[in-house]
Amino acid sequence: MSPTRPRPEVPTTESPAALRERFIRRVSAGSPFYRLFDHLPDLAFFAKDSSFRLMCASRRFVERFGFAEEAEIVGKTDFDLFPARLAENFRRDDEDVLATGKPKLNIVELFFTDQGIPDWFVTNKLPLVDAKGKVIGIMGTVQSFEGKKQVLQPYLQIDRALAYIREHFRTGVSITELAQIVHLSPRQLHRKFVETFGASPQAFIMKLRIQAACEALQKETAQITEVAHDLGFCDQSAFTHHFHRHMGMTPLKYLRQFRLRRA
Repeated sequence: MSPTRPRPEVPTTESPAALRERFIRRVSAGSPFYRLFDHLPDLAFFAKDSSFRLMCASRRFVERFGFAEEAEIVGKTDFDLFPARLAENFRRDDEDVLATGKPKLNIVELFFTDQGIPDWFVTNKLPLVDAKGKVIGIMGTVQSFEGKKQVLQPYLQIDRALAYIREHFRTGVSITELAQIVHLSPRQLHRKFVETFGASPQAFIMKLRIQAACEALQKETAQITEVAHDLGFCDQSAFTHHFHRHMGMTPLKYLRQFRLRRA
């Protein structure tokens, strides 16, 4: 006997919304859509509830933290998986998505190697809503910039700009000089950065400098004046202004916060 084939659905007069809802209700919890991400290179998926606990994650996301099974990561928060400084940044973005119900796309998450060299990932976060439209969580993707480059062929000139920024962000980067290096006008460079990262070159560089400041301020011997100078700020007042704008607190409060944790 030949195997039984599934019978086609009888056409109905249901609305597209009702048809989709009925289909989704029939999908088993054992075959979640996000399993698709297991087969996409350099791309990981996650979902959190309204308490910022991980509820779902693709294989690449799970293995990134040394776990073998998805169940091992369920219930954990970013503070269980990342250094506090990174977890705080992620939490602020999550809170914004939950509060506004609006996605945050092309977030550049900056990581620093042991040598103090920045590397970055591109994150997208969208709200998860229930049947009544209430925001009940967040879902998102994380992709290394190296992986994203494969789908950003029109913007590969930015890669040369990023390489230059990695080497010179502490001493200052002239946007005019940066544009010349990649053979673009300043306006073209600005447009490509906004299209790729959702931020201007100036905003991208400032975010990198502030993240580097966060790393430096966590050292036991950190001095705010020295950190400001090492990162190319003209004076401590300018450093404090930009730091507060990005982090929601002054450098002094941030420094004291980490010293209290170590005490």
